[in-house]
Order: sequence, then structure tokens, then C-alpha cells
Amino acid sequence: MTASTALEVVDSGRADGTRLRGKHREVIQSVGATYTLLPKHSGSLCLFDRAAGVVYTLPTPVEGMSFEFATTVTITSNAAKVITATPASQFILGTVFGYTTDATEIDGFSADGSTHVAISSNGSTTGGVIGDRYTLVYTGSVWLVEGNIFCGTSTPATPFATS
Repeated sequence: MTASTALEVVDSGRADGTRLRGKHREVIQSVGATYTLLPKHSGSLCLFDRAAGVVYTLPTPVEGMSFEFATTVTITSNAAKVITATPASQFILGTVFGYTTDATEIDGFSADGSTHVAISSNGSTTGGVIGDRYTLVYTGSVWLVEGNIFCGTSTPATPFATS
């Protein structure tokens, strides 16, 4: 792994590590219908805080880049969606678990790393209900995902999409 020269390194050089006081991560919220994330947003918590949905486009990835997404307002129209910057060559791999809010059904859904380029939640079967939370980390070849989606009282369905 080679570190990008565009990244700032905070390091004391001590073998026992570095302590960074007052570190808070950025929360990206109230962005409207669409928002393109930038490399400088890596490590941020991105909120789906709009009932009419939000589409986040991931930046061109650098190894180790990560984003966490959380739903704070149940989607009532459109979608809570995350899509890769270049769908023809950037894919998502990993698993999210879908739960009904009454805990009567639990299903696991996997992104295959070769065709899935988006996570799209509709406020019902594919998630998009308050409490969804998942993380994407770029490994150098794919975006790795892990997390949970809530599906209200509907039977969970895969949130992974090919577009």
C-alpha cells in the first residue's frame, strides 16, 4: 500500500501512537436531493435526512477511504441511495442484514463485487427506514459494505442495484 501524497498525515512518530484531542468526524446532512462526496469527506457520517430521498455519489476512490451512512428520516418517495462514481468499473462487495421493525424477519443480502454499483432503499422492503446504518470502505479494488437496514413491517428485499 502506498499512501497518497495528497493526504495529510498526523503522527507523533512515537511507537505507542498519537492522541488527537477533540477529534470529531464530519456529519454531512441537509444536502438536498443529490450530493457528490469528495475525498476530503472520507470518514464522515452521511445522513439520509430527507423524506423525498437523497442520492449520494461516492468519490473516485483511494484505498482506505470510508463513509458511513445512516437513515434519520424514513423515505416516503424516491430513494435513499449510494452509487459509485464510475459504475462501469467500481463495484460493491459485502453484506447487509435486513430486519423488520417488529423483528419477525431477518434476511442477509450480498453485493457480488462485480455487478452491484449502488445501494438503494425505498422506505420499505429495501430499507430506508429510520435506523438504517451501513459503512463502505474502499479496499483498493472494491467498495466493501457491512451494515443493517430496516424494512418496516414489509418482507426485506435486497437493496443492492446494478445502476
